[in-house]
Amino acid sequence: MEATGDEALIPHDDQFVAPPNGNVNELLNVDHEDNMQGQMEEFLGPQADYNEEEEEKKYYRRKRLGIIKNVVAASIGAMIVYSVYMGLLQMQLILHYDTTYREVKYSNLGLQDIDQKMLMGINVTPIVGLLYTPLLIRFLGTKWMMFLASGIYALFVSTNYWERYYTLVPSAVAIGVAIVPLWASLGNYITRMAQQYYECVNYKEEHVQEQKKLPKGACHSYIIVFQSVFNIIFNLSFVFAEFPMAFVLNNVYLHDNSHILAQVKDCGAKVTGLIPGFNNTVLKKLPSSMLLIQVESVLMGFAFLSMIIFLGLCGAAYRPTEEIDLRSIGWGNIFQLPFKHLRDYRLRLLCPFFIYSGFETLFAISGFTLSYGVCALGLNKLWLLIVVYGLSASVFSSLSLSLLRLPRWVCLISGAFVHGVLVVVLMAFSPEPNHLKYEGPLLVISVLWGLGTALNKTGVSTLLGMLYAEEKERLDFVYTIYHWWQAIAIFIVYLWYGLPMRAKLSILLVTLLLACCCYWVMERRLAKKVPFRLPRIPRPRHKVKGYRYLEEDNSDESDSERSEEDDREDEREEDDYDVVQNLDGEERDQEGWYQGANSPRARRRGAEGRGQDDARVNESDGEI
Repeated sequence: MEATGDEALIPHDDQFVAPPNGNVNELLNVDHEDNMQGQMEEFLGPQADYNEEEEEKKYYRRKRLGIIKNVVAASIGAMIVYSVYMGLLQMQLILHYDTTYREVKYSNLGLQDIDQKMLMGINVTPIVGLLYTPLLIRFLGTKWMMFLASGIYALFVSTNYWERYYTLVPSAVAIGVAIVPLWASLGNYITRMAQQYYECVNYKEEHVQEQKKLPKGACHSYIIVFQSVFNIIFNLSFVFAEFPMAFVLNNVYLHDNSHILAQVKDCGAKVTGLIPGFNNTVLKKLPSSMLLIQVESVLMGFAFLSMIIFLGLCGAAYRPTEEIDLRSIGWGNIFQLPFKHLRDYRLRLLCPFFIYSGFETLFAISGFTLSYGVCALGLNKLWLLIVVYGLSASVFSSLSLSLLRLPRWVCLISGAFVHGVLVVVLMAFSPEPNHLKYEGPLLVISVLWGLGTALNKTGVSTLLGMLYAEEKERLDFVYTIYHWWQAIAIFIVYLWYGLPMRAKLSILLVTLLLACCCYWVMERRLAKKVPFRLPRIPRPRHKVKGYRYLEEDNSDESDSERSEEDDREDEREEDDYDVVQNLDGEERDQEGWYQGANSPRARRRGAEGRGQDDARVNESDGEI
């Protein structure tokens, strides 16, 4: 058989070789694969125009903007919640006070008795807040605690659609339960945002990358700024809370001052109670039910808006792993730790300031505005006094930014001085009933009291954040103690309803002087570097099942034996760490605290710390 031109005959086999084009195709396939591999390497490899450092800067810039958004959102959410709550409560108490309103709409319901029990539920229930607040915050998380508390306030608004004992009183008790957790969560959240902002600014630092404890005083400036922003926004709640009073009830439904104040004889420092002789009929005509439903619907809408803000705009305060660690120390330990933190002399000496902080705010919006303002100017000026007070507190909260340059005691002592002078003036000030000539002096007092409130509130919150700025696992306990003492003060104000005005002012003045003295003692002790006791935070105990042979400890040991041994070691170790945990590393080495420790774990940790320090010194010597 003859071979054609396109075929080559193989001498030993009757097979034909592939045509010459086959070699060309193989070469083309190889080239194509090389091109594909080159394109993949070019796509997956480092880009010529990619700047890793620049992209990292953009990432952390976005995170910083997100933190600022969190602070503003939490401030606006809290402001809306309290605007709705205080506005509705004020309008409700005015309507229920009027005899005609009660007889026409709820003749046999006993609204005054319901209001008394409702106020009791709001003011008395927070007394037990210290028992459950840390448990709720650690179980739900800081963000979800704020969301749940705002939902309880929205529940209170919804119950006013159907005013009955079984709706108003339980919702008031629920608000009393939520007050301390809400405020503890807000204080914790703002301080955590300052810590996170510091980490985003200094993301290249070794202690930030390894998630170690922050250096002392590192984030103080951010705490000052964020607490100022929060108080500037929140104090506007006093302004917006007066909208229902100013735009619905005022001038249209309220009687003239000559009718309301006809039986009032004394005002100011001379009165006993709030306003003796105040008329029981303050409404000249009753608002329609449809109008009240519309007002409550608007307030309900804003209450839901605050819930959406907390849920959608506020980010998490802790990383997921951090939240797991916070819960894993044991619920019994979480319950005990707020009480153990009272061993710290800093918190004990600040307790009078906590109490005074609750006194002065409630006195401003109830005692001063009623016994002085309404008694002298009339009920139609109530909204003006509170609006001026709220605007003043909001504007002057920015003065706390001076702590960026001035010592931290300036804010608290300045606010205390302003309030001290005003209390002395109010003791001697007794305006005449129904005289508009006192409007100017009373507005000036409102402005100055707002100045003192701004310096006091912002100063206390900022001071707590600065004292515990490096202790992120303790913030919820610290702010719980702060707002629990505030709740105790609010309960005392509720009890002193029938006291003479000069007795109330005397209690305010004594508490203020005691607070200033205790604060001076605290600063003196800190200046002398007197060690303070911090309770030890137990290590998280995660329940890990399976693969026990991978653990460094004895894998044959049972979980119960290990937990009992850890408990015994923790008890022996707690006394060693109570006092020395607040000392710096150099102070620990100088005192040799670990050499006298009772527990072997404490001695072992001390030896390890000394060994790490020696290793760092040797490395630095080698580099030199």
